[in-house]
Amino acid sequence: MELRTLYPSIEPYHTGTLKVSEIHSIFYQEVGNPKGKPALFLHGGPGVGILPDYHRFFDPEFYRIILPDQRGAARSTPFAELKENTTWDIVEDLEMLREHLGIDRWIVMGGSWGSTLGLSYAISYPLSIAGLILRGIFLARRVEKDWLFRAGGASQIFPDEWEKFAATPPEDDRKDLVSAYYNILTGGSDEDKLRAARAWTRWEASMMTLVPNHEAMESMMEPKSAVVIARIECHFTYHNFFMKSDNHLLEQIEKAREIPCRLVQGRHDVICPPISAWDLHKALPGSDLRIVPDGAHSPLDPGMIHELVQASEDFKKF
Repeated sequence: MELRTLYPSIEPYHTGTLKVSEIHSIFYQEVGNPKGKPALFLHGGPGVGILPDYHRFFDPEFYRIILPDQRGAARSTPFAELKENTTWDIVEDLEMLREHLGIDRWIVMGGSWGSTLGLSYAISYPLSIAGLILRGIFLARRVEKDWLFRAGGASQIFPDEWEKFAATPPEDDRKDLVSAYYNILTGGSDEDKLRAARAWTRWEASMMTLVPNHEAMESMMEPKSAVVIARIECHFTYHNFFMKSDNHLLEQIEKAREIPCRLVQGRHDVICPPISAWDLHKALPGSDLRIVPDGAHSPLDPGMIHELVQASEDFKKF
């Protein structure tokens, strides 16, 4: 079987901003066919923002691709702002953007935190979604948070990187690393904030790809990128992603059971291990789970690209 590859990179045909609260405005771009089937892409992080290749999972002749930077991320303003920045605020932003653009229903694709947000949106506004394509499933449960940020989880696979991550906060604060980082990123000196932001971002970046990509790691650790990623990610993690219970998404998933759903999961994803995709698949028996044998967390590994592009092709019919 020939692997599918990304569609060619093209420039947006429209960019805009939408004021979504008294303090927040979100930036968005539209790519592809202005009269095509609407498709929404949700970036990860939270806080990463839209990257240049994200529209390339969709056929630009068929799809009208909408790519927003979420609150505080990238070109949205205010930059790296934590006030009024919760999961449910962003869900409302998505619905506001859909109405602003005059869209009835759209295909929604998201990975990692984008899968969490996509599910949160689906249980809140199921009638707004024609289909869900989710990658690297993260259900915002404590077990997933502990896997990443307490010793005994991902630390066992990346012990060298964990040692750097765990050594950054003061020694007395290391029993709860998320709280320690949150205190630095929201109240430390500028020097301490940058050091913590780079350490937080390095820990995540080190686990992104099946084969280490040092260029991508260095790009994520640039000061401006590291600060927004670390501040917003740590803010959401510290507040348990603003979920109403530890298993809120699976408890409410029945509301989204009529939405066609494709799950794409890397077998070697250390950030979002396959058990979460499996649990979601079991809770949504009608979902189509594709486990990529040579995939990790990044959507840009060849096997992951193939399944995500295949999903967008298959979802042309919905």
